[in-house]
Amino acid sequence: MIQVRHSTSPAGAETATTADLRRDFLVEDLFVEGQVTATYTHDDRMVIGGAVPGTGQLDLPAYTDVLGVESHLERRELGVINVGGSGHVLVDGDKHELGHLDGLYVGRGSEVSFAGADAAFYFVSAPAHATYPTTALKHDEVEPVALGSKSGANERHLYRYAWGEELKTAVLQFGVTVIADGSVWNTFPPHLHDRRTEVYLYCDLEADDRVFHLMGRPGGTRHLVVKDRQAVISPPWSIHSGAATGSYAFVWAMAGENNAYTDLQSVPLESL
Repeated sequence: MIQVRHSTSPAGAETATTADLRRDFLVEDLFVEGQVTATYTHDDRMVIGGAVPGTGQLDLPAYTDVLGVESHLERRELGVINVGGSGHVLVDGDKHELGHLDGLYVGRGSEVSFAGADAAFYFVSAPAHATYPTTALKHDEVEPVALGSKSGANERHLYRYAWGEELKTAVLQFGVTVIADGSVWNTFPPHLHDRRTEVYLYCDLEADDRVFHLMGRPGGTRHLVVKDRQAVISPPWSIHSGAATGSYAFVWAMAGENNAYTDLQSVPLESL
């Protein structure tokens, strides 16, 4: 199953109801046991999805009616991060074992399947103009970047899996940010990506915890209340920041016409 989300106006977001905002920007129910579930957004033509194999094996669907191809990666590249227990991803028959928060980059043209009784695979695909090799991205082998501070309640570690330097991709960038115990804020102060769409998947929250995700133009922000394993689509005109009621992590993924990681515009707090 795949949903389709159309591009939205920043002015429309400022006057939208809560139900409208959740319909247009929040992606719920991505992880259903025994299924692959996905959402296609017209913002930079990204596909985000979840695969929960259970006791079986799941193939990455082509979604021919939406993507216009016979194979999902015929014209796309893929990023995968396991937000569940151990499992493996088959890429053209080659097995790649993924533990919790381990990642995998898959180049254009490959066939992909998911397996693992306890695994929950989050994936993101984007159009690709070139083919690059499949690469495993182990969480404990990625050197994190320390950001924020305890006093600012935004201490966190940024794990850059694919970000335009060590690993070559066409347009896709993705990684994981882990919020330190006792901190609540992510990506604060906020920024904008005028040439890229970004999607956040929040994970590792307790069942009763929530993230209050801030979105919208700097002078007209709104918020979404987000549960564990739900995603937020952030168009280029929107900030993306938030705070939670407990510990958590999030998977970030970007695609657009510029894949320089530092291609962003800082937003001063006085403009919020």
